[in-house]
Amino acid sequence: MEACGSAHHWARTFREQGHEVRLLPAHYVKAYVRRNKTDAADAEALIEASRCAEIRPVPVKSVEQQTVQQLHRLRSQWLRTRTPRINQLRATLREFGIFVPVGARCGIAAIREAVADARNGLPDILRPFVLEVLQEVAQLEERNLQVDQALRELTHEDAVVRKLLKIPGIGLLTASALRATVVDVRRFPSGRHLASWLGLTAREHSSGERRHLGGISKRGDVYLRMLLINAARSALLAAGRAARSGRALTRLQTWVLQTERRCGHNKAAVALANKLARIVWATWAHDRAFDGNWNATVVH
Repeated sequence: MEACGSAHHWARTFREQGHEVRLLPAHYVKAYVRRNKTDAADAEALIEASRCAEIRPVPVKSVEQQTVQQLHRLRSQWLRTRTPRINQLRATLREFGIFVPVGARCGIAAIREAVADARNGLPDILRPFVLEVLQEVAQLEERNLQVDQALRELTHEDAVVRKLLKIPGIGLLTASALRATVVDVRRFPSGRHLASWLGLTAREHSSGERRHLGGISKRGDVYLRMLLINAARSALLAAGRAARSGRALTRLQTWVLQTERRCGHNKAAVALANKLARIVWATWAHDRAFDGNWNATVVH
């Protein structure tokens, strides 16, 4: 079957009936459809794609894993709904000479102060509507807190999530999203394969003896890649604070700070996200705790 909407549900249903189910990535199957799209052409394309050893099947998710994934999608949707509301209020107040600082937390606090100030020039007829939008933003934030609590309850006994939480920068959202989406990390032969699947490796455009490596490919799951890059930014900032305070640095922190001085903050964050993906694979696949001073030994 193609790994599309409701495919995991039907895969579980067919497995319960004794069938062996293989889910294939839909964008790889589509390449085998030669002419018009019909049911017969789709079935033929699935048969041809299933014969290709390079196309790895998608692991069937359990009900719990799909629940975690859907909670993440709801939370992400509510965040995307909250941001335009805050920006609209910021633009509304700016029209009357009231400037709101950048950032959700500081912005909301400044908007509340502006509404409470009766002498700042904001028309009284607008104040109740601004308060209604602020109330809507507060409700969205409360829903996100409830989702965070639900994710914590669903994953607090998961041994993989507990190991991932010890990696620098990786919190509950990143660990639970990786656990629910990847399912089985051993389907990737190495950490580089996981990083490539997440779109964190260089895009290559080579021919003959000329090899060109560009920016990251940005293929794969956009949400997971965003979470890992945010985790890397958090770990990079923590390493900078540790260095300024004179605390001892791990090999990982030393490396990322040297990379930041050489390439800049953004490139260092993406490079660290790539390395975090590989650390996630090693921690998960080899079932070991994170060690920031890990030094791989080569056996000849």
